Amino acid sequence: MKKVLKFILPVAIIFTACKKEDVEPQVPQNQPAKGIYILSEGSFGGNNSKLAYYNLSTGNFNDDFYRQQNGKDLGDTGNDAIIYGSKMYIVVNASGYVAVTKASTATLIDSISFIVGGVNKGPRFVTATNGKVFVSSSDGTVSVIDTTTLNISRSITVGSNPEGIAVLGNYLYVANSGGFNYPNVDSTVSVVDLTSYSEIKKIKVGKNPGQIAVSNRGDVYVASYGVGSSIPPVITVINGSTNEVRTTLASSIQFTHIRINKNVAYLYNQYGLPKILMLNTDDNSIIRNDFITDGTSIQAVYNISFDSENDDVYVCDAKNYFSYGQVYCFDKNGVNKFFVNLNPGVNPNKVLFIR
Repeated sequence: MKKVLKFILPVAIIFTACKKEDVEPQVPQNQPAKGIYILSEGSFGGNNSKLAYYNLSTGNFNDDFYRQQNGKDLGDTGNDAIIYGSKMYIVVNASGYVAVTKASTATLIDSISFIVGGVNKGPRFVTATNGKVFVSSSDGTVSVIDTTTLNISRSITVGSNPEGIAVLGNYLYVANSGGFNYPNVDSTVSVVDLTSYSEIKKIKVGKNPGQIAVSNRGDVYVASYGVGSSIPPVITVINGSTNEVRTTLASSIQFTHIRINKNVAYLYNQYGLPKILMLNTDDNSIIRNDFITDGTSIQAVYNISFDSENDDVYVCDAKNYFSYGQVYCFDKNGVNKFFVNLNPGVNPNKVLFIR
C-alpha cells in the first residue's frame, strides 16, 4: 500500500513517437476513450503492482497487461503514472524506478533508476510540461526527466518528503509533507520556477500537505492531512497569479485528498468514510455533499481520475486495502455506467485513457 507511514502516506492511440510530440503532446480532441489502463499499487513490500487494460469498445479486460507485454512484473508499489506525448511514465516507489513505456502498447522502452549510491530516493508522484517529466521523491527533491533522452537532467531541492506536484503556467507546485519527521511535519508548498528550475518561494499551508490540484480558474488547491486527532485536515487555496494564499476552506470541509476536473473539485478521505464531496472551484460553493447519486456503494475511495472529453469520473475502490479492488465509471451526474473487477489488483490508484 501507499500508506507506508500512517501519517503521511495514510490510451487515444498515439502512433508515432517523435521529438515534437514529446515537447507538445498532440492529444486528439473530442474523441472518446477507446480503452483505459488501471494502475494498482499493490501492498507495500508485496512486489505486486499491476497495470491492467480494459477495452471500452469490446469489454475485453487484461488484468496483468504489463506482464503480458513485457514478460515481467511491474514491481513494488506503483504510486503514480501519466501519459505524456507518446510515452507512459509509471512511478514504482519501493522498487525505486520509473518505467517508461509506449503509451499505446505499454511495452517497456526504458527504466530510470532512482537508486543513488545504493539508497532509494523514494519516487512518489509525477507530472509533465514542456518536454520534461517531474518526479517528486521522499529525499526532498524533484527529479527532471528529459523526454527525448530519458535521462534525469537535474535535481531540484524542495522541502522535506515532497508528495503531490502540479504545474500551473511557468511554475511547479510541490507539497512538502515532512511526514517522516512526524509529529514535527512540514506545512509548506514549494514554488519552482520552470525557467531557472529552482525553488523561488515556500507558501505556508496546512500541516502535512500531500495532495495538489489545479482549477481552470488558475488556483492551486492543497489538501493537508493534519496531525493525528489533534490537527484536522484542511484545504488551502493558492492564487496561481500571485502565489499567495487566497483562502482556506471552511473547517467543516475536512478532506485529505482532492482531484479537480475543470471547475469541479472532488474531495475525499483515502482512509475513512467513502464520501466524495463536490465543490465549485469558481466560488468554492458546495455542489453536492456526495457525488454518487444512484446508491452505488464504495467501500474505500482510493483515487479518482477523469475522462476530460466526456467528464466521466472513475473511482478506484480499494475495498479493505488487501483484497482485490474495483474501478467504477460514473457519468458526471454520479450515475454508475460500469465497473471493473481487478483480479489481481490491490489498491487501484490511477486510471489513464487511450484514444
